Amino acid sequence: MRLTWQAHHDLSGANTLGLPCVAERFSAPSTPAELAAVLQEARAAGWPVTVLGGGSNLILGDWLSGLVIHPEFAAYRCETLDDESVRVHVDAGMNWHQLVMSLAEQGLWGLENLALIPGQCGAAPIQNIGAYGVELADVLERVHLVHLADGREQVLEAADCDFGYRDSLFKRALDGRVVITRLELCLSTRPSPRLGYGDLASRVGPSPAPLEVAEAVCALRREKLPDPAVLANAGSFFKNPVVEAELAEALLTHHPDMPHFSRPGGRFKLAAGWLIDQCGLKGYREGAFGVHDRQALVLVHHGGGDAEGLLHFSDSIASMVLKRFGVVLEREPRLVGISEPQGE
Repeated sequence: MRLTWQAHHDLSGANTLGLPCVAERFSAPSTPAELAAVLQEARAAGWPVTVLGGGSNLILGDWLSGLVIHPEFAAYRCETLDDESVRVHVDAGMNWHQLVMSLAEQGLWGLENLALIPGQCGAAPIQNIGAYGVELADVLERVHLVHLADGREQVLEAADCDFGYRDSLFKRALDGRVVITRLELCLSTRPSPRLGYGDLASRVGPSPAPLEVAEAVCALRREKLPDPAVLANAGSFFKNPVVEAELAEALLTHHPDMPHFSRPGGRFKLAAGWLIDQCGLKGYREGAFGVHDRQALVLVHHGGGDAEGLLHFSDSIASMVLKRFGVVLEREPRLVGISEPQGE
């Protein structure tokens, strides 16, 4: 089987930041067999391969050489394990939000807090996506993948994925080395709402169904976060920083209302959006880029900018937070087709 690909494919609409980018070659395999074929072609030709999902957590350079692959096989099936547990097998090209809402409609618990997160399912483990007190790692069982170098298939147990806060093996040792093809998730029919984040509990009834929780999460996200289809953005641009107790206590002395959450080892997680807001940066703009006027954690692209301009703008935001609070902000989106700026 030989899969055709397109030359000089425009990716500006394939990343939610709307950054200009052209792929030297582009392929969108609709089956695992097509994926295997195009990977074999790339290996034979010596092309570097970049895997692109929904483009929702990436900063793309202006040119991606070699071959860009965008998996489009998108189906899922449920396997009943016992009276309470259901294993969900889902293809990498499935839209994440559609999966969450479909499973919530079936009364399955586990993903409802992760509603309205953009992107494809195959990208979810890379970032260990999370929201409203839930992370993908809470429900993930296994990740199916293919190694780009030799086409070897492998199944990784969740325990071997080295998940952390917005982090995983796929961002480190396996970065640029594999393409994720399928996930296995373990969900439950037993009611288990997690409503401790923000005012989520006040938005649902006393015994909510998964769909009610998912819809409440959607409403919250729409109130706080801009729609990338309307105003280009990558969602939360900075990770919430985790700091030592000594620094947290010093900051609380001067800012007693500062949001803070205890973490293992006596450390504290702070709210990056609050820190940025306290610097008076909500709604701040420099040229093509700005801080969203309702959620300071989101950087937006008003049009006409590029990756270099975005990185310069984000560095200036992080520098102002560091100067005022002594807290280092770490960027959440990954760089693709562009080198890490010197000094970071």
